[in-house]
Amino acid sequence: MADASVRTLLPRRTAILVFLAFAFAYFLSALIRAITATLSPTLTQEFALNAQDLGLLAGAYFLGFAATQLPLGAWLDRHGPKKVVLYFLLVAVLGCAAFAMADSFQSLLLARILTGVGVSACLMAPLTGYRRWFEASSQMRANSWMLMTGSFGMVASTLPVQWLMPLVGWRALFWGLAGLVLLAMVLISWQAPRWQNAVAAATVPSPQAVKPSYGAVWRHPYFRSMAPMAFFNYGGMVAMQTLWVTPWMIRVAGFSPLQAAVGLFWLNIGMLSSFWAWGMIYPSLARRGYTADRLISYGLPLSMVLLALIIAAGSAVGVWAALAWTLYCMSCTFISLAQPAVAMAFPSSLAGRALSSYNLLIFSGVFAVQWGIGLAVDGFLAWGWAEVAAFQMAMTVYLACTLASYAYFLATKSHNQQSSPTT
Repeated sequence: MADASVRTLLPRRTAILVFLAFAFAYFLSALIRAITATLSPTLTQEFALNAQDLGLLAGAYFLGFAATQLPLGAWLDRHGPKKVVLYFLLVAVLGCAAFAMADSFQSLLLARILTGVGVSACLMAPLTGYRRWFEASSQMRANSWMLMTGSFGMVASTLPVQWLMPLVGWRALFWGLAGLVLLAMVLISWQAPRWQNAVAAATVPSPQAVKPSYGAVWRHPYFRSMAPMAFFNYGGMVAMQTLWVTPWMIRVAGFSPLQAAVGLFWLNIGMLSSFWAWGMIYPSLARRGYTADRLISYGLPLSMVLLALIIAAGSAVGVWAALAWTLYCMSCTFISLAQPAVAMAFPSSLAGRALSSYNLLIFSGVFAVQWGIGLAVDGFLAWGWAEVAAFQMAMTVYLACTLASYAYFLATKSHNQQSSPTT
C-alpha cells in the first residue's frame, strides 16, 4: 500500500545524520523511562513508597506517554517529525526539572506524567519520517536500531546511575537530563528535514487513497490482530524491563540493590544486542520469506515458556535470576517486529496515525501491567500470602494475559493474509 507520490528519499549521508539526531533523543527518553527501576530502592526509602505507589510512579510516565498518542499521530502526519518532536521535548525538559525539585510523592507523580508526555514523540516521530525518507528494505533495520539506541539508554540507567548516585544524588541527575534533552533539541533542529504535507502534495487523488483518519487504522484487520499483543506482550516486556525485574531480583531472588543494578545492566546489554542483531539479519530473513508475522508466530512462545519457568522457580532461581530475566526479555523482542510491519500495512499518509495508535496500545499496556502487578502484589500480601508467593501469583496472572493475546493473534492471522505486509 505504498504511495510513492509523497516519498522523499534521503541521500545516505543525510539519512545517517538524521538517524543519529533522532537516536540521541530516543536514547535519552529510554534512559528517563528506565531510571525509576534503578532509583526504586532510593525513592522507596526517601518517600516511604509501597509496591502500589512504586508501580503507579513508574506507570505514571507511561500514562502521560499514552495520553498523547492519538493527537500525536495526526500532528505527525500533518506537521512532520521535526516540528512536533521539538515542541514535545520542551515539555520533557520541564518534566525533568520538576522531578528534580519534587518534595512529595504527588509531585514526583505529576513530574513523571509531564516527562512521559514530553518524550512521547521520540520514537514515533522518527519512525513516521523513516516511512517516507527510507527505502522499505531499510525501515525494519532503522526500527531495530532505534530500539537498540533505546537499549543503550536502558544500559545507561543501570550501573552508571548507580555509580553516580553517591556522588551527585538523584536530583542532580535529573537536572543533567534536562540539559541533555535541550542538546537533543538543537541536534534535531539542525539535521531533520522539513516536512511536506502528504495531502497537500497529492496533485491527483488516487482512487485507492485512504482518507487520513484513525477509523481506517483501528478498523484494519491486521492492526486488530496485533492489538492485544501490543498491549500485553510488548507493553508487559517494557513493564518488566523498566520496573518489575528489579523488585523481583531484590524481594524474590534475594539480590542487594547493587547486585540488582548489575543484573539490570546485563539485561539491557542483552536487549541492545538483540535489537542490533534484528537490524542486521531481518532484511536477509525477509528476502527468504520470513515475514514479521512468521517470525512472531515461531519465536514469541519462547518468552512465555521462560516466564513460566521464572515464576515456577521463585526464590529457588537465586543468582540465576538476572540471566533468566535477560533471556526472557531478549525472547520478547520478536514482538518488536510488529511495529514497522503495522506502519507498512498503511500508506505513508497514515503512518503517523498507525504508529501512534500501536504505540498507544503498547504504553497503555505498560501502565496497566506496571500498576496492575503492584496492586496484585499488595492485594495478595493483604490476604496473608508470603511475599514470594504474592509476586509469583501476580506474574501468573500476567502470563495468562500474554498467552491469551498470542492465541488471538494466531486465531486471526489466517484471515489477514491480504492485509499484512510482506516485508
